[in-house]
Amino acid sequence: MRIDIITVLPELLQSPFEASILKRAIEKGMVEIHFHNLRDYATNNYKQIDDYQFGGGAGMVMMIEPIDKCISGLKAQRTYDEVIYMTPDGVTLNQNIANELSLKGNLIILCGHYKGVDQRVRDHFITREISIGDYVLSGGELAAAVLCDTIIRLIPGVLSNETSALTDSFQDDMLAPPIYTRPAEYKGWEVPEILLSGNTAKIEAWREAEALKRTQERRPDLYAKE
Repeated sequence: MRIDIITVLPELLQSPFEASILKRAIEKGMVEIHFHNLRDYATNNYKQIDDYQFGGGAGMVMMIEPIDKCISGLKAQRTYDEVIYMTPDGVTLNQNIANELSLKGNLIILCGHYKGVDQRVRDHFITREISIGDYVLSGGELAAAVLCDTIIRLIPGVLSNETSALTDSFQDDMLAPPIYTRPAEYKGWEVPEILLSGNTAKIEAWREAEALKRTQERRPDLYAKE
């Protein structure tokens, strides 16, 4: 997989990809991450990529021309499955979207800034708009990093145990059940006896029941889908 990220602040994005799972995925050659500074595509000596909005109003708007030059230049080199715009008014990111995108080959992610991008960018270049929640960030870089993390960890071979991702919360519209590790007793707090029984069938039944209970209590919106 190749992910090209268009950003005004590439330095803000680099550190998440220099550690942990994302770093290992890059080193193993399972994913390529490329940052593109939008100011490199500006059309004047001031590296301007934003301007006042037509009709007046507070806040600057990202201009269409630098974005067009960047996206068109990338598309001239390869075919992309999606051109994604990170925006608060996009579709809220969930596990199903992450699963779907993890099967793609090449992605472009555009990080918004200021009041957003010229609407013509959204109309003519963007194939999918994604939000990571109902709130506003200073820019789309952190949201892009979140999206990349959700996608890359699902690529086969990235996680040490490939079945781990399949039991994550939300994979079946359910939250994950409680989990425990050694010691079996700590300060009088004990691990449920069923988990120490060695009876795989009963353990799985317990986990399923606990997952259902937790989903019903904490995310009734998910439980309603069942």
